[in-house]
Amino acid sequence: MLNSNPNKVSLTVLPPLALYVHFPWCEKKCPYCDFNSHQIKEGKTGFDEERYINALIADLETELPNTWGRQVHSIFIGGGTPSLLSAQGMDHLLCAIRARVNLEPDAEITMEANPGSIEADKFAGFAKAGINRVSIGVQSFQDEQLKALGRIHSSIEAKRAIQIAMKHFKSVNLDLMYGLPNQTLELAKADIETALSFKTPHLSFYNLTLEPNTYFASFPPNLPSEDVIDAIYEQNLDLLTKAGYHRYEVSAYAQKNQECKHNLNYWRFGDYIGIGAGAHGKISYPDRITRQVRERQPEAYMTAMEFKGNALIENREIEAKDLPFEFMLNTLRLTEGVDTNTFSERTGLPLSVMSKSLGEASKKGLLDENPSRLKATALGIRYLNNLQELFLN
Repeated sequence: MLNSNPNKVSLTVLPPLALYVHFPWCEKKCPYCDFNSHQIKEGKTGFDEERYINALIADLETELPNTWGRQVHSIFIGGGTPSLLSAQGMDHLLCAIRARVNLEPDAEITMEANPGSIEADKFAGFAKAGINRVSIGVQSFQDEQLKALGRIHSSIEAKRAIQIAMKHFKSVNLDLMYGLPNQTLELAKADIETALSFKTPHLSFYNLTLEPNTYFASFPPNLPSEDVIDAIYEQNLDLLTKAGYHRYEVSAYAQKNQECKHNLNYWRFGDYIGIGAGAHGKISYPDRITRQVRERQPEAYMTAMEFKGNALIENREIEAKDLPFEFMLNTLRLTEGVDTNTFSERTGLPLSVMSKSLGEASKKGLLDENPSRLKATALGIRYLNNLQELFLN
């Protein structure tokens, strides 16, 4: 029976469950990055791998009572630069995870990697440990652009890293950015064409934005004009479509059946356990939906796990009035949207709570008028922030 109370969450079926593992260290903090990443201190050889992995395992154990009986469909190890881990450390971590959760036999297990931290033997070890998908932070194939972005790898290293990854992993994604400092239409095209030459099954293209509390926000570089950025966007879309990639999310392009399952779970408002320094999690129960946040600083996180057995700094129930915006914030990023009934399945609320906003979005031409789908129009995708804001209230 569908819930008709707009102020009370009532879930009849819990959504799919994923696991996110955060690795907080990197060799160098990029000037545009607002993720929870911490540069390895100068003069130190690295980080205490064993201590951090033990903290991750203990953190996962604290979440088990909240997810008993639920199968984990995907794992994503992000950062930071998770490829700084040793192959032995990765094997230890994944073995510990398998021993504690009901992991789908053919689960997608993704690791983020930077070209500068890739070695052939190390990648072979990661694959043997169980990593079957890798996402490489290339950003650009132009050395001048890489320098402007504060990246520590070269174009040659990026190409070599992709070749190594293609030999060892079932799926490879390349992360690239556009709208870079002093970037022209021709330079952007060269980046796209170089990326396409490797025929990886998945590509992600992000428009460089100046995020608060980053170096670039304080000292903005010379970015292209909005007209040039729009032209690059149209060029990218055309080149990718002609190469056989379909755009299934605002910044994600895939060959047939090569979409990232883990990220699709986010965008469909699925659940995920989040472990590690600064990790976020979302867990649903029959009568409520919660969000969690862990300690951001690696030392504070490890100390909390060691002495308190818990590193949560936030564990809150999402109020029913906020669920429509949270749901639409994610699902409207998908170019195909979601079935209308997904809203009630994932939020436990009747669709009628959004009637006014849905009508306004359709009237403005931002939302598809198909009553069986919640889907942004091409105009809605272009002006996604404006569309999402309609659901704030």
